[in-house]
Amino acid sequence: MINVERKNSYQLRLTRRLKEETSHRLDVYLFVPGELGLNAHVISEEAFYHSSISVSRTYYSDAYHLPLVHSRLASRNQLGSESYRLSLSLYAYQYVTAMERTTQKMLVRERKLRSERQKESSDVQTLREELCEQLNEMQKLSESILRKMRRNQPTDERLYKYFANIDNYLSWFTEQQLLSLVAYMPRGGEFSDIKRQFINVCERESEYRREQKYNSERVMEDPTRMSNKMRLLRRLIEYPITLKQEALELGGGEQKAVKALATALVMACVTLGVLRVREVVGDITALFVLAMALLYALREVFKDDLRNTLWRLLRRGRPKWRRQYVDPTRNALVGRQLEWFDYKRYTALKEDIKQMRRRTVAEREEDVLHYRSSSRMSPTRFLSGYEHTRETLYIDLLMLTRLMSKEKHHIFRLKDGQAVRESVERRHLFNLVVRETGSEDAPYLARWKVVVSRSGIVDVEKVAESGASEGTSSELSP
Repeated sequence: MINVERKNSYQLRLTRRLKEETSHRLDVYLFVPGELGLNAHVISEEAFYHSSISVSRTYYSDAYHLPLVHSRLASRNQLGSESYRLSLSLYAYQYVTAMERTTQKMLVRERKLRSERQKESSDVQTLREELCEQLNEMQKLSESILRKMRRNQPTDERLYKYFANIDNYLSWFTEQQLLSLVAYMPRGGEFSDIKRQFINVCERESEYRREQKYNSERVMEDPTRMSNKMRLLRRLIEYPITLKQEALELGGGEQKAVKALATALVMACVTLGVLRVREVVGDITALFVLAMALLYALREVFKDDLRNTLWRLLRRGRPKWRRQYVDPTRNALVGRQLEWFDYKRYTALKEDIKQMRRRTVAEREEDVLHYRSSSRMSPTRFLSGYEHTRETLYIDLLMLTRLMSKEKHHIFRLKDGQAVRESVERRHLFNLVVRETGSEDAPYLARWKVVVSRSGIVDVEKVAESGASEGTSSELSP
């Protein structure tokens, strides 16, 4: 299963959980409107890959590695500090990612309710009731998870410093997520009680951090310093469970060999030409010098073209980059991944991708960006107790938004019997098609609509196979 969501104004975040299978393959197709004029001359494939695509992998476990259990084991000298830190970081990371995902879904529904607050239909009322239930469930789950983690703080100073950093961040992070929901929560009605409950939780968490003396007064009074400190704590949480990467561009030796071969072929042709001219012309004359100049001019013209042609034929369909994943604790190689990225023509796509896209006449000029990864992991080399990984792929659309026009359009509409002019920004519809094989018994294929303006991503919406948008559901678990 793959989740696609908006990370910030310009970035898309694709996440997937990889099972025990050692081989996985992922294909991502981004359909860009042809009116943007995207091609390899405007943005090269290498430039887009290096600036707009990033991948990270972390350990993942279905079992809840409760800090309470590990703290008791550690107190009996049965678990080292590194193992406790790893388990606690994994527990916190799973909670943070689930909380972020649930908050984003709740924010989407809150904004939808605010935009339809004038309507009194049964569908709107049902949506309000469902949202209330999900918000209540989210609050109870978050409080329960934090309570379990704090049930038994370690007494060992080596373990407590890890616990304090993670507890400090989770408390602040939970407060920020709840306050973001309160800021967009519809007014009045059943949401008044929920808003009050959220605010009470935030006040308790703030007081808890003050009692534990996690942050100094100067840090708490300065939002910038507080935010920077929490960003550092987030990195400390992710470090022990995030696999280190070693990236390598493939084909370096082959490129030198192709360059040498092209030069040898051109020089052989030039040499034969020189000998032939000498036979025809005879002595060195002005005509001979002119013929030599022409031959060397032809060499410079065709040498680069021949080299590029040979290089394209040799590298066609082959991976361009390779990543090696290394365990951050033991520095052991745990897997490799090959990557491709290129521009494709719509006619070159496979039939299942074409069928999923279901392109109409209006989108025939779309440009297709294709990213592929093929990974092979070694679960036997993972840390003990972990067999799964979680992959996160970020796609930055900033370079594509720069191709969009800055101008705004004006429309006219009637308001209170008067003609009113309003300015609207131009938006473009991107389509994202994802296919995954290896994690499930059958290949997973899905499509998302991504609405983008020059100021950033406006909306991300999953399209069901029938063409209707799929709803979202609350899921909050570590």
